[in-house]
Amino acid sequence: MNNSKRPKYGRVLLKLSGEALGGEAGLGICPEAVQNMAEQIREVRVLGVQVVVVVGGGNIFRGLSGSERGIERATGDYMGMLGTVINALALQDALEKLGVPTRVQSAIIMAQVAEPFIRRRAVRHLEKHRVVIFGGGTGNPYFSTDTAAALRGTEIGAEVILKATKVDGVYDCDPKKDPHAKRFSQISYLEALQRQLKVMDSTALSLCMDNKMPIIVFDLFRPHNFKRVVMGEEVGTMVTG
Repeated sequence: MNNSKRPKYGRVLLKLSGEALGGEAGLGICPEAVQNMAEQIREVRVLGVQVVVVVGGGNIFRGLSGSERGIERATGDYMGMLGTVINALALQDALEKLGVPTRVQSAIIMAQVAEPFIRRRAVRHLEKHRVVIFGGGTGNPYFSTDTAAALRGTEIGAEVILKATKVDGVYDCDPKKDPHAKRFSQISYLEALQRQLKVMDSTALSLCMDNKMPIIVFDLFRPHNFKRVVMGEEVGTMVTG
């Protein structure tokens, strides 16, 4: 445990799944779940840590499952990207009600509801103590919001990607199905890729590996876990070189 009072990281990217915003059901937007996430982000923000967030859209629409039901894949992916902007606006609303100034930037231009993604502007917002939420994924079909997190994290100079999940790290198999599943405290990018562990999809993981961007997979649903990770406590699984 890190006993110092200073956070370990100065600028972090938090990757949230859409399902996390959907609460227990993982569908739609659960006000309590959004409120809980906003409170955890505020708790980290008051430490002086710069926070950027990438949100998924699986609680509203998932392009891949849409294509399985007959929607053209690229169209389905664009629909999913629009879903991420809805989630970003919900989280922005919750944060600003807690007194945390927040900006949403979208990879798909929609000037009435969000700024366009401009890297230098995003960094300036962080320097002015604002939380920045990135919606719209990468702006391209066939890429996941995990890949958007890897890309944006690298672009804006985040020190680490914190992937929030409903489990307390990366396991060698599904801990909900196998009581003997082993949790890793640390694992390399290459081993995670080779073993096809569900850290992130292979494109996102490869991008992090190429840019030496560490990833910490942790359980956001335990109170104060986001703060604990940022303070350097051994929470979840570290994925690194």
